[in-house]
Amino acid sequence: MITMNDVIREGHPTLRKKADALSFPLDSEMRKLAEDMLEFLINSQDPDMAEKYELRPGVGIAAPQVDVSKRLIAVHVPSQDEENPDPEFSSVLINPKIVSHSVQQTCLADGEGCLSVDREVPGYVPRHKRVTVDYYDLNGEKKKVRLRDFPAIVVQHEIDHLNGVMFYDRIDPDNPLALPDDIDVLGTVEE
Repeated sequence: MITMNDVIREGHPTLRKKADALSFPLDSEMRKLAEDMLEFLINSQDPDMAEKYELRPGVGIAAPQVDVSKRLIAVHVPSQDEENPDPEFSSVLINPKIVSHSVQQTCLADGEGCLSVDREVPGYVPRHKRVTVDYYDLNGEKKKVRLRDFPAIVVQHEIDHLNGVMFYDRIDPDNPLALPDDIDVLGTVEE
């Protein structure tokens, strides 16, 4: 089981490396890592499990964050709909690649956080509002998913990890709270 002790923190060289692609069939070690990463996210969102194992809540994790420089991410984005408690998007993505994206951008009103960053980093992180991602599942089957808004942000954040990019690299260093024109800010309360 993965815990916060397994998550490397900013400054670790693996977080700045471009991760290597995986080939199929996956070996048992890589398959177990993928399953453990998804389990970590599910556990981190369960209040009892998170407290018991001192887990910070997360919606995505990339293999480089557990010091494995491979192109593997796990995402578990809960549904915001109380009528439908099933996850909005929950998957392991191997060798994920954004194949198309919207021109329109979006960002989170409260900025982004990261399991590998133990500090608040104020600023808006512009992302594509919609993305189409090609990836492989654990069995090596090619998949395609279209995501928008929060799930799209999560997947872009995790793919950045595979390329050695941290979320704060995308914040405008001169004016972190400047919003690009026509950006859709998620999580804002209408007054």
